[in-house]
Amino acid sequence: MSTCLKTRSLEEVQATLQIAKLKEEDLQKTIHCLSFGENVSSGDYCLLELDETLYKHLEAGQRLVIRGDKEEHAVLCSGDTTYDLKIADTSNVLLFLPECKTVDQLTNSQESSHVVPTQIWGFCNSYWELRKRRPKLKKLTKLLMENPYEGPALGGQLENTENRYTMPDLLERIQASEEEIQTHLETIHACQIDGSWCVLDFDYEMKLLGHVTQLVDSESWPFNKVPLQTCLEELAPLEPKEMIEHCLNCYGKRYLENDKVFYALNEDKVCRGIALMLLQNAVKFNLREFQEVWQQSVPEGMSTRLEQLKSVALVDRTSRPQTICLLRLDDLPEDTLQRFNQLFTLREKWTEDDITPYIQDLCGEKQSTGALLTKYARSSMQNGIKVFNSRRPVAT
Repeated sequence: MSTCLKTRSLEEVQATLQIAKLKEEDLQKTIHCLSFGENVSSGDYCLLELDETLYKHLEAGQRLVIRGDKEEHAVLCSGDTTYDLKIADTSNVLLFLPECKTVDQLTNSQESSHVVPTQIWGFCNSYWELRKRRPKLKKLTKLLMENPYEGPALGGQLENTENRYTMPDLLERIQASEEEIQTHLETIHACQIDGSWCVLDFDYEMKLLGHVTQLVDSESWPFNKVPLQTCLEELAPLEPKEMIEHCLNCYGKRYLENDKVFYALNEDKVCRGIALMLLQNAVKFNLREFQEVWQQSVPEGMSTRLEQLKSVALVDRTSRPQTICLLRLDDLPEDTLQRFNQLFTLREKWTEDDITPYIQDLCGEKQSTGALLTKYARSSMQNGIKVFNSRRPVAT
């Protein structure tokens, strides 16, 4: 392939091949003669490298969207995945040739070589490289917490319509795919009210849960068979039916039986919610006393276990007496280094069991928490137990 500013003749191309000591019979019969179009600039086009998954995504007619506020690094999102956009430089100039045919597109039916004029539309020395990343969802929670829903106002409408966000608003501002945003909205128990997404004020959410569990107890219903319709009818004088059903969706699993809707309450979720309610009012709680109060506070028939509090509460077994305090994963930084710095500020040494719930979400594809600890922490033995501390001094 030869480059020129004007169309070359076959004789000129053959002369160039002879100087380059190339045999014409070893080459394709079609020879592209390149020339630059008018006003060609390196800033006219950008190249984006796609993996097979994203290529098929576009072939199927789906969209790829670039997201991020002005102060944020842009990310690219498909319908369910988020990618970092990184500029990769290349030592070779990349040319854009829309009319150029690749080897597999050439028929080679011609008996002799011929020259095809091909115009260069643009060029560049870099391209965008995509790397799959964790979605940035902390901002989503922060936006919705600007105005949590505290219960119905007169008339059932939102009392304060400021700082309310629809799904298009969230898609515009959150660096995540729509599916990842939707999943996180379910995780934080958000709901739609008058077309806007809201998180419930925690005290109001616990009030709803209390109404449901008290009704279940008074009616002697099994926890795995709570009838939706009866529940709505009985609690309608106290709270909106939509909020009661939302609470059941947050703390139970919906199913049909004989064309009737029932909910199976999730023991772990109910116990976890009540534990958070107890822990939010104390800096530290005597562990033994907390376990007693916690068990007394959950509905009769449910069993509390410390395993239910992974990633929301931390037990200190080295203190005397042993204590427990609130430490929510959602309150920690999203950045890996900042996360480890804060954890080691809160506690100098961690066992693997204690720290794992707070770093598991940082793991990339095919990465383990052990690999993260090897990179960001140093291990040692303390009373026969392996513990981890920071690799660098931590400011306190």
